[in-house]
Amino acid sequence: MQGERIAAAHLAERGFQVLERNFRTRYGELDLVLAGEGCIVFCEVKTRVGAGRSGPAGALDAIGPGKRRKLRAMAAQWLRCRPPGTARPLRSRLRFDAIGVTLSPAGAVISVEHVPDAF
Repeated sequence: MQGERIAAAHLAERGFQVLERNFRTRYGELDLVLAGEGCIVFCEVKTRVGAGRSGPAGALDAIGPGKRRKLRAMAAQWLRCRPPGTARPLRSRLRFDAIGVTLSPAGAVISVEHVPDAF
């Protein structure tokens, strides 16, 4: 949750508007859905503690092919759940970003790595 708040603030500073947080689907949960730069952005956020943590080396290393497939399915479900009459964006106006947040063991932000159009 802390990483998602940091990522949302990072994107808001860059002009993105948060449309939805933690949207639950049958496939899992979309961390952030945003509007900005002329498109809808589905953003996966991964948070890691900088020292003493096992698993992938960096936060973004945890977003493999299986996770990407799930994110696409969750995005499709989010789009289907829009209220009637809501304009659906063209596929070319959809984007999948990834944000990796690295925290110190005390919870301070070490880095925020934003990869637009990650996959």
